[in-house]
Amino acid sequence: MEILRYILYVILAIIGIKIAGIIIYFLFTFAASMFINNKKEYDKESKFYRFLLQSTTGIGMHIMRIKYDLQGFEKIPDGRQMLFVCNHRSNYDPLISWRVLRKWHPTFISKASNFKVPFYGRMIRRCCFMTIDRENPRNAMMTIDRASKLLKADEVSIFVYPEGTRSKQCKLLPFHNGVFKIAQKADVPVVILTIQGTEKISKNYPWHSTKVRVKCVDVFSAEHIKGVKTSDVSDEARAIIAKDLEENPL
Repeated sequence: MEILRYILYVILAIIGIKIAGIIIYFLFTFAASMFINNKKEYDKESKFYRFLLQSTTGIGMHIMRIKYDLQGFEKIPDGRQMLFVCNHRSNYDPLISWRVLRKWHPTFISKASNFKVPFYGRMIRRCCFMTIDRENPRNAMMTIDRASKLLKADEVSIFVYPEGTRSKQCKLLPFHNGVFKIAQKADVPVVILTIQGTEKISKNYPWHSTKVRVKCVDVFSAEHIKGVKTSDVSDEARAIIAKDLEENPL
């Protein structure tokens, strides 16, 4: 009995140290984020804040018991940045996507409210995340121009949800065509992804783990989309995503 009690104390001590370490790390991240100007648009990402973003997300996903099923990643080109497009089902989609695609340093075009999230809002700003004003075509074009310049500078990849918002019913919504102009202006490939399972995370936690599938279903080369109407590129990408979601449900 004494041995079992000793083992139990050791286990509890290890768990306590681990929890304390996580809390301290998140407090450090919060403190570090306070040095970021949340109103400034950055043209170069910070490797330091990108590391904090990725590592804290990894810890969070581990706590949430996310199990990844990554498919088709061998199709994604190496050696340069690109435009990623994907369907959108959950608020967890961006976190999981920037985690599993960390090799390509994805920067998201996101809604303005995300920049008000405590410490994460500041860190994503420092990693060149940006908002887009869909109600004002001129402002939207400024964001598209900025995103294409970041791609041309090979600073980051750009990640967008062409639906513009998450689909709460998990049905693919119409696409906004203009986002594909980012790739055309920057002369970079478009990587087409699907994501499934993220809509189950909140329901499953904490009693069950959640399997999430992120799949690269196709890649449009820069030559493939050059000189093509963005509406045609959008329709083709949407059809590919819709087909994969329908034929390969999780």
